[in-house]
Amino acid sequence: MEPSPQLVHPPKPRQGDRVAVVSPSFAAPAHYPAVHEQAMARLRMLTGLEPVEYATTRKDASPQARAADLNAAFADPDIRAVLATVGGDDQITVIPYLDADLVRADPKPFLGYSDNTNLLNWLWTNGVAGFYGGSTQVHLGTGPAIDPVHAASLRAALFSGGTLELTEPGESEDTGRPWDSPEALTSYGVREPTEPWTWHGPARAVTGRTWGGCLEVLQWILTAGRFPFPATALDGGVLLVETSEELPPAQEVGRILRSMGEGGFLAAVDAVVVGRPPTSDLERRPSADERRALREAQRAVAVATIATYNPEAVVVVGVPFGHTRPQWILPYGGDVTVDGVQQRVFASYA
Repeated sequence: MEPSPQLVHPPKPRQGDRVAVVSPSFAAPAHYPAVHEQAMARLRMLTGLEPVEYATTRKDASPQARAADLNAAFADPDIRAVLATVGGDDQITVIPYLDADLVRADPKPFLGYSDNTNLLNWLWTNGVAGFYGGSTQVHLGTGPAIDPVHAASLRAALFSGGTLELTEPGESEDTGRPWDSPEALTSYGVREPTEPWTWHGPARAVTGRTWGGCLEVLQWILTAGRFPFPATALDGGVLLVETSEELPPAQEVGRILRSMGEGGFLAAVDAVVVGRPPTSDLERRPSADERRALREAQRAVAVATIATYNPEAVVVVGVPFGHTRPQWILPYGGDVTVDGVQQRVFASYA
């Protein structure tokens, strides 16, 4: 086994720079171009960056073709960051065709979440930090405006760096309007008040390097042997976990976490940040009480499973990142402070 990697934090782009907008998983812009066009306009407005599309950004394509576009983006010296349009479910098949020498030669910030956990983990294992979050299609292209917490963390990830305190926006939606509907461009989805975050474990403050992502995708990565280090590579770190719009039941969440515990991943970290889970999709919307019960069941099994393997871990549940909106973009391989004394969370966007 190799030792834990020393991670490079790529330099930030500057206003006017070109950034790649790619579809390493599902090519949503091919099917919902109006949402994509609004996302590109808002990206220019918010950041002053110039998005550059590739052959597969708006085209359903093979893993090899998608990997070729990623390799081209990482190789181009004029491209200063890489943003994913959305997630999907087969990015694991793209990873074998990526060229690690390219990303090491000219590291660039990469932003994505969900299925992009595959690519973020691959970058992490090759010594390059990234950012978890930032889907252009979901968080820039839809709704009447960009959520303030998303805008703040996007600017920090791409420009200002620094440290931000993660705050609770007070409302959340699991899914927006259907992307083929005109309302997707002007209206949020159904939003509801959020519950306060819950804190578990000892009252202590932890600062550590992050790793993790979408829990279902982490299971695929570990099954495929794509984490080439012993679990002790995460010693003292902060584990990020959240679940997808496929709405895994609490029992399945517990089983995945249990497997990670058996692998030593839970014992290695000093803190765990658990995202607010979606409990509905465009076809299924249980009642408010049922959704609350689903969130509570997932919280309970996550807390209990983590405590079984690491009772000293500081755990906070309900943080708005991952498959939710508003969404904080979080460092992936950067530092997050989980303060169980003051019950506050801070993220470094260096």
